[in-house]
Amino acid sequence: MAALSYKKSYRPNQSLQQFYTGGPFVVSSDATFLACTCDDSIKIVDFSNASIKFTIEGDSEPITALALSSDDKFLFSSSHSRQIRVWDLATLKCIRSWKGHDGPVMAMACDASGGLLATAGADRKVLVWDVDGGFCTHYFKGHKGIVTCIMFHPDPSRLILFSGSDDATVRVWDLNNKKCVATMEKHFSAVVSLAMSEDRSFLLSAGRDKVVNMWDLKSYECKTTIPTYEVLEAICVISSGTAIYKSLLSQKPKKGKRNTKEVYFMTAGERGIVRIWNSEGAVCLYEQKASDIAFSSEENDLKRGFTATHFLPSDQGLLCVTADQQFLFYSVSNQSKEDVGLHLCKRFIGYNEEIVDMKFLGDDEKFLAVATNLEQVRVYDLDSMSCSYVLAGHTGIVLCIDTCITRAGSTLIVTGSKDNSVRLWESETRRCVGVGIGHMGAVGAVACSKKQRNFFVSGSSDRTIKVWSFEGINSDSEEPISLKAKAVVAAHDKDINSLAIAPSDSYVCSGSQDRTACIWKLPDLVCVAKLKGHKRGIWSVEFSPVDKCVLTASGDKTIKMWTLDGSCLKTFEGHTSSVLRASFVTRGTQFVSTGADGLLKLWTVTSSECIATYDEHEDKIWALAIGKKTEMLATGGGDAVIKIWNDSTATDKEEAFRKEAKGVLRGQELENAVSDADYAKAIQIAFELRKPHRLYELLSELCRKKDAVDHLKKALLPLGKEEIRQLFEYIREWNTKPKLCHIAQLVLLQVFSLLSPTEIAEVKGIGELLEGIIPYSQRHFSRIDRLERSTFLLDYTLIGMSVMEPEEDRSKTFNSSRKNVERGDSSNEPAEVVKESVSDTEETPKILGSKKRKSKKSSEVCYKKVKPSAAATAISMPA
Repeated sequence: MAALSYKKSYRPNQSLQQFYTGGPFVVSSDATFLACTCDDSIKIVDFSNASIKFTIEGDSEPITALALSSDDKFLFSSSHSRQIRVWDLATLKCIRSWKGHDGPVMAMACDASGGLLATAGADRKVLVWDVDGGFCTHYFKGHKGIVTCIMFHPDPSRLILFSGSDDATVRVWDLNNKKCVATMEKHFSAVVSLAMSEDRSFLLSAGRDKVVNMWDLKSYECKTTIPTYEVLEAICVISSGTAIYKSLLSQKPKKGKRNTKEVYFMTAGERGIVRIWNSEGAVCLYEQKASDIAFSSEENDLKRGFTATHFLPSDQGLLCVTADQQFLFYSVSNQSKEDVGLHLCKRFIGYNEEIVDMKFLGDDEKFLAVATNLEQVRVYDLDSMSCSYVLAGHTGIVLCIDTCITRAGSTLIVTGSKDNSVRLWESETRRCVGVGIGHMGAVGAVACSKKQRNFFVSGSSDRTIKVWSFEGINSDSEEPISLKAKAVVAAHDKDINSLAIAPSDSYVCSGSQDRTACIWKLPDLVCVAKLKGHKRGIWSVEFSPVDKCVLTASGDKTIKMWTLDGSCLKTFEGHTSSVLRASFVTRGTQFVSTGADGLLKLWTVTSSECIATYDEHEDKIWALAIGKKTEMLATGGGDAVIKIWNDSTATDKEEAFRKEAKGVLRGQELENAVSDADYAKAIQIAFELRKPHRLYELLSELCRKKDAVDHLKKALLPLGKEEIRQLFEYIREWNTKPKLCHIAQLVLLQVFSLLSPTEIAEVKGIGELLEGIIPYSQRHFSRIDRLERSTFLLDYTLIGMSVMEPEEDRSKTFNSSRKNVERGDSSNEPAEVVKESVSDTEETPKILGSKKRKSKKSSEVCYKKVKPSAAATAISMPA
């Protein structure tokens, strides 16, 4: 057996977040991303795995309309604020915005050239805008109701605009003549979708009056009306060359040439099924046998149908959007030569609501069963993060899930619901194989057998525990069997929140809102011990996989470990709110816990310490799933986010080792660069290694050299924006210390001289950095100013003590002597006088540093030694 090693860290490597809350959406021209509304923001979603690539924050108002430019470079949006915005998807910045409608914008369309944007509003107006200039080029009025849909003519040379309204009309607008050229009236309810035939001869309009009208674009007359007997929401024309079109042609008997006036199109609406029609004869060529949308019995009045459809480019299939925020991707599958079918290949869930419970499925643990605030269980494929299938059957919200692998190798899923029943599902067939009825309240906890794998236990708000047997289950039967309860016991005084079965199937532990947990002997449910000690209700119970002990998590913010006789072994404290889940990992030597504080914690049992805490959720973490083999974690909660965690202990250790080895090599390169006097390279390496002290030493060494400014400029010139930002951070720290501030100020001066104000403003967080530099710089300059003023007192004192002459007197004496020497006036004087006067002047600076003070008398004697000659006296006497 391999040596047991503790886990030290987990890392979230996958995430499933909410990205669509209903409303408008747009698909890129190459089907690589999807832009859709999520409350007041716009999410850019990757088509491959439903991951959120970017988020564009709105103006705190719900988004009402979206459109993409033809080259996918610009995104147009509008909200209830009536502000129309143009977003550059490369920088995610709003480059232009304006207002034009008196009400919310309900639809948008961009022409093929990308220069014009058409908007339809609730104010019954249709406006056309110049995208570059942001001004209105056309202003159309005429609709008597809200304009619901709008479309440009696909041919850029034909400047024609089509609009549909809830006044049951379709209008055609000529942009050249700036007028309405036709009003097509044939519908009896709101027109919700428009489409054009491939030869651009006909316009198809779908309405909520359950019909599709086909209009001739030459005469603007209705050629055909196709009754669909369904309230429609979307219509799409099937283009030639696609797989669906070829399949339709292969089914059609060859009777000469094909009628050029017939159009194949697809409709979707309230029934939640896709149907394909032929305009010639108004014939339905294909209809889905069953809807892929799960309906609940409580929603008969408001069915969850399709709200939009879109053919993906490059024949990638069909995208259908449902009213409950699901994106269904269909591909063509030829079921037979006589039939064509649409196969659901992928399903993205835009909004999961609150995550209640989760469990991994199968031996390979590649699927995750998730219970949300819905009546269905959604099973996700962890590779693509798409919803693989949905288990529908409960009439109430599913509250709990557990899984079991039978001895035959099939995976079973057990669910408990608010409809007071438990259901048993087979994962392979995706069908319900058993239903257990008998509880008088909502079933809030289920647990499957771990050893015998032939029974499960359920706990309810009716305070009872039931043991159910798998006997009689037949996967071949079309109808689910009625499960039988082998044992029943009234277990607690309040609702039962959690159940756990021991690895040996000998005991079951129940946790209740009555602050107690009970251990029951199986299969007769005889009470063995009652665990008392928590001050709030118990949310989770778990048996150790190796020891005879139980772990309980409570609303009193603590986790306790108990023996099977009811003795408390340890108490773990660390959460700041209720602990909702706790499960063992690392063969029972560690465990993880989640709480209402949104934290995931990793604990070691022997030391009773929390060794890691992760804050990745914004709300309560209700659900925690742990893989039995991989020990992969999955967490979900009130923020509707699912995160998949992997053990990163070994990875982090390897990264730390590689980083250390790389640091040693780069450190040697740094020393080599210093020895070679290559300071630019040395400074660059110091930045990479994040060594601010070594960087300071290099900069101070540069400052001591001759031409320090040139050396500094040469060293700072190659730095990038990130290095400049780091340098500002280091300068901010150095500037706080008087011993280091001189180098900091010199480097700061060179940075400001090298970079323009625009380049400095582009540095990330420069405002905060400068706010930290300015106060200390002002303090340093004030200190230097005080020191300079203090030196004036020293000069005054020395001058008063006759140790030094004032600067003006010294300069006058020196200048006069120098002039006399230049004129040659000293020729009549002894050479000693000239030399002595010059030498006295030159020695004046040395007197300042002398410690010995000369008296006034001695200085006078010095001057008395020189006597003027008679000639000089005669010259100086007045005439």
